[in-house]
Amino acid sequence: MRDGAPAGDMVLVVDDNRDELNMLVEALERGGFTALAATRGEAALTLLERVMPSLVVMDAVMPGMDGFTTCQQIKRDARTAHLPVIFMTGLTETAHVLRGLEVGGTDYVTKPVNLVELLARIRVHIATARAAHGARLALDASGRHLFAVSPLGHILWSTPQAASLLSAAFGEGAVPPEPVQALLLRAVSGGSDTETVEPLAPAAGVGPARYLLPTAPGEHLFQLTAAGPSGEDILRAQIDLTLREVEVLRWLIHGKTNREISEILGISPRTVNKHLERIFSKMGVENRASATSLAMRIMAGKG
Repeated sequence: MRDGAPAGDMVLVVDDNRDELNMLVEALERGGFTALAATRGEAALTLLERVMPSLVVMDAVMPGMDGFTTCQQIKRDARTAHLPVIFMTGLTETAHVLRGLEVGGTDYVTKPVNLVELLARIRVHIATARAAHGARLALDASGRHLFAVSPLGHILWSTPQAASLLSAAFGEGAVPPEPVQALLLRAVSGGSDTETVEPLAPAAGVGPARYLLPTAPGEHLFQLTAAGPSGEDILRAQIDLTLREVEVLRWLIHGKTNREISEILGISPRTVNKHLERIFSKMGVENRASATSLAMRIMAGKG
């Protein structure tokens, strides 16, 4: 019987101990979740390339890539950085707990696990992460390009538009090179709300980043700007799109479904369909994939 988890909540469990893995999967399914399983960190990362769970439960000690390193990789990928990660392990020393939090873990549960308590934590962390991720999407939809960095200069999360600019400069899921991390670190250390980091990658269309404020322990917020005309300005100029059509196309490029676009923009799916029909007509294409490909070429100056 499903018991308290909103429909669609999916949890990825990563544990090399198959008995514990099966126990957790059964508990999650009894609690109303859809459970995914992986026995190695590498397998978990491969799985995350195809599906997007609501939360990850991670064992810290595994053969090959351990849980700490796996979590670090999850948090360095802009596509998955928002996922809450709960460490579940027999390691109980303070140093291990701190290590889990330093690599981006949301919570740390020691074995033997109280399953009722774990399910309660999962529900709370999913709800909190969903609210935070929704707020970031809303910020991005309003035209703000925001990203957060750790005290070491690693990007913790970014709004989708900021992620696009960062990917253009440093590659998908890549860590900014050392000189850029040093710039970010100096801005964070300065603590000034007017501190501005010089253009990060002008050749890739990425302009200055302005330090805004610390938003949480170990998390500092920056606002990013595009260098020169934005991709959306270029699209409007070349295809004669309306502002709303540009917004719809923006989320189409980010791989959002019509229903997701309607929720983000606060319009009905039927209205999204009508906007897409006009966009396809103006672009001279017949489907979403062709529209995405052409839009990206135009924004890159190759259209």
